[in-house]
Amino acid sequence: MENSHTLKRYTSTLLLLVFVLFSLNAQTGFKEYQGKVIDGRTNKVIEAASLNINNTNISTITNSEGEFTLKVPNQYLDSKVVVTFLGYNTFVVPLSQLADNNYVVTLYEAVTKLSAVNIAAFKNAESLIRKVLSDKSKNVSEGSVFMTAFYRETIKRRNRNVSLTEAVVNILKQPNLSKQRDAIQLWKARKSTDYKRLDTVSVKLQGGPFSTMFLDIMKYPEYIFTDESIGSYNYVFDNPTTINNRTVYVVNFSPKANQLRVNYNGKLFIDVQTLALVSANYVLDVSDMKKTKNLLVKRKPSDVEVYPLEAIYKVDYKEKGDKWYYSYSNLSLTFKVNKKRQLFNKVYTLSSEMAVTDWVENSTDKKIKNKDKLRPSVIITDAISGFSDPNFWGEYNLIEPDKSIESAINKIKKNIEKQKERDKTVNG
Repeated sequence: MENSHTLKRYTSTLLLLVFVLFSLNAQTGFKEYQGKVIDGRTNKVIEAASLNINNTNISTITNSEGEFTLKVPNQYLDSKVVVTFLGYNTFVVPLSQLADNNYVVTLYEAVTKLSAVNIAAFKNAESLIRKVLSDKSKNVSEGSVFMTAFYRETIKRRNRNVSLTEAVVNILKQPNLSKQRDAIQLWKARKSTDYKRLDTVSVKLQGGPFSTMFLDIMKYPEYIFTDESIGSYNYVFDNPTTINNRTVYVVNFSPKANQLRVNYNGKLFIDVQTLALVSANYVLDVSDMKKTKNLLVKRKPSDVEVYPLEAIYKVDYKEKGDKWYYSYSNLSLTFKVNKKRQLFNKVYTLSSEMAVTDWVENSTDKKIKNKDKLRPSVIITDAISGFSDPNFWGEYNLIEPDKSIESAINKIKKNIEKQKERDKTVNG
């Protein structure tokens, strides 16, 4: 039987958006490159393709129009850019070729076949998934990892923005087998909220950055695949694909006869060589309204009923050297609210995403004090008082809710480094 406490922690913090990774190392000067990534066969733009400066943490992704902006410190201007997208061959190009700022990167779908040896290595897809989870610590750092991340949380009623919160956070991630809990520290934050658009219902997300961090399946597999639930899913091999020119197993999973109180359907992408989880995409089964009514709700008025319409989850991992790191996750929840004695119901969408922008391994001087740790039950919109620093956000004090997370990080990148230097000076 599923642990109800674990289930509540997970299902009360579920949500979606786009992603970008940037190194936040000190930069005394940089050059900006712009361009577009397209499919070589169809000429359609590719959204969320990853561009990485070789042998660095500096990276970004394309927006919904396939466009990218990449800011590179002067010390790396002789480097190459590695362009990847799941299911496509990797493309490598010298930075010098992107100089005209209208460069078009063309990616081609990879034709991938697994050898008989690869297929025979596992009795079935379920045995592969069990192997990945049992060996989950082999592909990650043996010590703690101190990360900087950008977090964004939005609430919409229909298509109108009600609340937008943005924050820069520090994360101390412990090894997968460690009994120590990951810690998150709020560093800088701001919000724009118009609760009048919520009418008589105030909608808030509990968990804040934890809502996205708990999607890290390799650290928190129990939130979806517990020892009891893992056998309650069907696992089927899909056509393999590639990422970074390496073959990736694709496994579809779906519940067996709705045995669980909470059921998911999705895909897992697993590196053939290392058996590391590369990416996971999955959705909550909301087809049974009686079963899912109020499922994702922590607290509500007695005259309100909440029905989830859609719940989508995604987590990505990034490889550097021979290790894999949690790099990005997002969740999106759309639900309708029925209130007694009201003729029309209301539809809301809550979205949350977090992108890791930089990390340092096994750094003994990188700590988060107990008094600075956020609680997993935090409501971030209520917690950011005292962290709003107009000087940090600079001229970008107005939040632009329809801009990508890439755009937001671009604008505050320099200020993050300036603030880090000021903090070092103050702390001596």
